[in-house]
Amino acid sequence: MKYDFTSILDRRGRDALALDGLGTNPGFSPDKPGPGFDAIPMWVADMNFPTVPTVQKAIIQRASHPAFGYFRPSKEYYDSILRWHVQRNGADPALLTADCIGYENGVLGGVVSALTCFAAPGDPVLVHSPTYIGFTKSLQNNGYKIVHSPLVKDEQGVWRMDYEDMDAKLKANHIHTAIFCSPHNPCGRVWERWELEKAMEVYKANDCIVISDEIWSDILLNGHKHIPTQLVSEDARSRTVALYAPSKTFNLAGLVGSYHIIYNPTLRDRVRAKSSKCHYNDMNVLSMHALIGAYQPEGYEWVDQLCETLSGNINYACDFIREHFEGVEVAKPEGTYMLFLDCTKWCEAHGVSIDELEKAGWAVGVAWQDGRMFHGPCAIRMNLALPLSRVQEAFDRLDQYVFNKK
Repeated sequence: MKYDFTSILDRRGRDALALDGLGTNPGFSPDKPGPGFDAIPMWVADMNFPTVPTVQKAIIQRASHPAFGYFRPSKEYYDSILRWHVQRNGADPALLTADCIGYENGVLGGVVSALTCFAAPGDPVLVHSPTYIGFTKSLQNNGYKIVHSPLVKDEQGVWRMDYEDMDAKLKANHIHTAIFCSPHNPCGRVWERWELEKAMEVYKANDCIVISDEIWSDILLNGHKHIPTQLVSEDARSRTVALYAPSKTFNLAGLVGSYHIIYNPTLRDRVRAKSSKCHYNDMNVLSMHALIGAYQPEGYEWVDQLCETLSGNINYACDFIREHFEGVEVAKPEGTYMLFLDCTKWCEAHGVSIDELEKAGWAVGVAWQDGRMFHGPCAIRMNLALPLSRVQEAFDRLDQYVFNKK
């Protein structure tokens, strides 16, 4: 491969929560490893790969100028986003214009801004479960009532939306705002067009504004294709606030910088007015140049190689689990780089609690994440965005010391 996805990146002492945060926040972060083991970071959803070189080049070039005063987003910033979505997501260049794009201080900030436009504290909001912990905290912290519509596994073990349950809960709770996740975190589903069309028909029938988190839309595995929620129908385009960022794709979360795409001018005006009132939703000049650097031709090529690497990691891990960890169930993700392990049967068979299982992994340096935060009652979430050699080492440790210890 042209780009480096095999070298082990030493992030210790480099402000990396994934490593330097171990053992610092009981109940949220994993414990530090026991003696004789180094930490393999598999919890925080960032990557242990160097980003595409054009990001650093763009930041260094801008940082070489000694003035960092007030600025406005450049035409190149908007053009970079427009090209990305036209070329990679099939957006219509006649419909997607710079007017549709607005800056957000993180996807969750955009979720909250949009929510406060269309729902008041105390109002119910529909969310699928398992649920990204960021949604849960954002909703709770802002006083909203969470109504879950559980995803269900079909006969092939594929996570699916329960459209009847969605419709019933929207009606019973008089819900008019929903959070949608595409691709889904933590389950890893990349929704098919018919699934999106059916979901949007349910939302339309219940006059529901849809806030669609599509931050994972570039992380696609084994040939799966992302279809933006807004593109499945004219009505979907008019009722959806879509949120994107280069941060997940290019490992730029520490720079902060996301954006929304809103076609409907009325929705757009309301979201922008709300997000402007706090006076903190302003872009960092270096994050702007990081996005421009990421969305260069090299970035297109880099992401394709990243997805190929991640597909190999996911395939290896799912095969290993099936062959070695009897009683552990996982639906093979189609997008993201996260696994969501259901350990119910294994824990029952071995008389081990999920707490004990998690700590056993932490003790040998496998810093995986408590899945109960994502509404998986006996689940563990694992980040596989590491060099394959580290993924293999982690699963060897789990095999020898945790799931099949003698």
